[in-house]
Amino acid sequence: MAVEGGAKCIKYLLFFFNFIFWLCGLALIVLGVLAKVSINTTAFLKGDSGSPLVLIVVGVVIFFIAFFGCCGAWKENQCMITTFAVLLSLIIIIEIGTAIAGYVLYGNLTGLLNKGFDTMITGYNETNNHEILDTIQQDFKCCGRNSSIDWLNSKFLAPNSVPDSCCKNVTQNCGEGAIRDTSKIYMDGCLPILDKFIKRPILWIAVAALVIAFVQIIGIVLSCILMRGIRSGYEVM
Repeated sequence: MAVEGGAKCIKYLLFFFNFIFWLCGLALIVLGVLAKVSINTTAFLKGDSGSPLVLIVVGVVIFFIAFFGCCGAWKENQCMITTFAVLLSLIIIIEIGTAIAGYVLYGNLTGLLNKGFDTMITGYNETNNHEILDTIQQDFKCCGRNSSIDWLNSKFLAPNSVPDSCCKNVTQNCGEGAIRDTSKIYMDGCLPILDKFIKRPILWIAVAALVIAFVQIIGIVLSCILMRGIRSGYEVM
């Protein structure tokens, strides 16, 4: 009877952990969406934003795996529980890969931003660069890469001028001759602001993926114990 009671306890613990998995899936989806939105704010990083998409997909998959695990535990079906444990193992591998990818992007982010700003400032006359930089400077209340002085490197503006999007109150030609006018334009560079804005959700992704992977390992252990009890023929109802 003691063994039966222990097996029953494992069964209900597995139910509890499947509920936790469901919450983990929801958390991954939310974090993935937030990270994707943050990275997409900076258009020149769109090609490097695979980690949030992976996280969203993993979150959705966890929803279904959690439901599958609940059914397996309730029916005491060894095949379903085995499949549940295998699927969790695959998800853990993906989550660890996502955490590593997030860590790599985190380390390379400043360099990517630097390169992106240099390209867009020197090519400001191109419509795409023009629109992206104007949006960033207006939304984040900043000017240039490190400061408004960066616009001295642009060949497409009048001397000592900045784009109108640098102005505190945007009007036509408000940036002409205003490169050092603190009363008219934002002086802070966009790079430090964007760097902090984007790195925060990337860090959340890496930490969340590792924490959830740890929780899932516990679920795998519980599944193995329950499978052993079922295989041994104990009654756990």
